[in-house]
Amino acid sequence: MKKRFTYSVLLLLAAGIISCNKSAQKETNMDVFENGTFGYDLKYLAGKDSIILLSSLDGQAQVIVSPKYQGKVFTSSAGGLEGKSLGFVNYKALEAETIDPHMNGYGGENRFWLGPEGGKYSVFFQPLAEQRYDNWHTPPPFDTESWEIAAADQKNAALKKEMEVTNYLGTRLKLQINRHISLIEPSKIEAELNIELNPEIKTVAYATHNSITNLNDFEWTEKTGTICIWILDMFIPSPRALTIIPYNEGNESERGKILTSDYFGEIPSDRLKIKNNTIYLKTDGKYRSKLGLNGKRARTLAANYDPDAQRLTLVAYDVDPDAVYLNQEWNPEKDPLNGDAMNAYNDGPLEDGSIMGPFLELESVSPAAFLQPAQSLSHKHSVYHFIAEENALNPLAEKLFGISIHEMKKIFDQQESPQPPQNLQH
Repeated sequence: MKKRFTYSVLLLLAAGIISCNKSAQKETNMDVFENGTFGYDLKYLAGKDSIILLSSLDGQAQVIVSPKYQGKVFTSSAGGLEGKSLGFVNYKALEAETIDPHMNGYGGENRFWLGPEGGKYSVFFQPLAEQRYDNWHTPPPFDTESWEIAAADQKNAALKKEMEVTNYLGTRLKLQINRHISLIEPSKIEAELNIELNPEIKTVAYATHNSITNLNDFEWTEKTGTICIWILDMFIPSPRALTIIPYNEGNESERGKILTSDYFGEIPSDRLKIKNNTIYLKTDGKYRSKLGLNGKRARTLAANYDPDAQRLTLVAYDVDPDAVYLNQEWNPEKDPLNGDAMNAYNDGPLEDGSIMGPFLELESVSPAAFLQPAQSLSHKHSVYHFIAEENALNPLAEKLFGISIHEMKKIFDQQESPQPPQNLQH
C-alpha cells in the first residue's frame, strides 16, 4: 500500500536540523515522481537518512546532502522536484543487507575521500599487505560511518568528522575533517566563470570547502607518510557523453607527460582523443578506463557533456602547479610523491561481467598534507550543472573550452568499441 510522503519531514530544526524553502513545507504526494527525477530520489533518500535539503528561493535549484552517508552530496536538480536527478544513486548498494568489506558504493555526485588509495602511503591497505583487490578496504570513516552536522540553513550545510586511519607504513593518522557545502546563486556563477547565462539555461551549482587538521602530536612527514583530500563526483553516463579536460602546454621535461592513461591498461584510441590542448574521454559506462593529470598539466576546470540529457556539467577545483601530489597507484615501490592532481573515470564491466554502476567520475585531490600538529589543509571543489538545448549551451562551451557543442559531439564516432576484460583495481 502506497503511503503519502510529507515533504515537511525534511524540515530539520535547531538540534541538527535544517530548514527547506517555504514552498516545500506543503504536504506533497511524492509518489507521482518517476524514477530518474529529483522528487523520486528525494523521497527515496529521505527514507534512508535525515537528509539536508539545500534550495534556491524558487525551489528550482536543489541539492541533497547526507550526514549518514559521509557528508556527500547525493544528487541535485536544476528543475525542482520534476527535474532530472543529476547524481548517481546506487539503489542496489543502499538496499544491501550486508556491509561490503571493500567499498560500499552508495553513489553521490560529490563525495569526500582521503588518498592515497595505493602506494607507500596508502590508507586502503594494511601495512605490508600485497596491494591487490582482496586486501583493498576503504576506511569506514569515509565509507560507512555517519558524519556530524555542525550547522545548516537553506543554502548551506557544514559537517564534520573526527577519524583515525592507518597507512601502509603503519602510522596511525588522527585528523579532523570539516566540510562546508553551499549553493551558488546564478549571479555568482556568472562572476566565478566569467560568463553570461542565457535565461533558457536551467542551473544548479554548489561549492564544497573541505579541510583536514592534524590531530596527532607529531608532524606528518615523508617518514611517517601523509594523506590528501580526494573529492569524487559520480554522474550518470550515456551513449554519447564525453568528458572534456583542458590541459597546460609545455614540454615533458618541464611539466611531465600530458596524462597517465594506463591505470587499467591503455585506453583505446577510439575512447580517448587529444585535440587543441584538450583531452576527451568517452563516458558511456561501457568500458572501464581512468586517466590522470599532474599538478603542472591540470587546469582548474573540467567538464562532462551529455547531448541526450542536454546537460553540461563543469567542475572547478584548486590546483597548485608547484605543490607535491601523492601517487595513488597500487604499487608501494613507486615514488609516493609523484601523482595526479585530477582524474577522470568511465565505468564498465569487470572481467566477471559485474559492474558497480555504470557511472562516470570527475575527481580532484589536494596536495600532500605535510602538516604540523593542529595545522590544517583545505581544498575547494565546485560543481556547476547547465541544462538546455544545444544552441543555448553553445556560447558557454565556446567561452570556457574554445569548442562548440556541435564540435564536441563529433569528437568520437558512434561505433561500439571492443570490451576486453578489466582488472579490479580502482
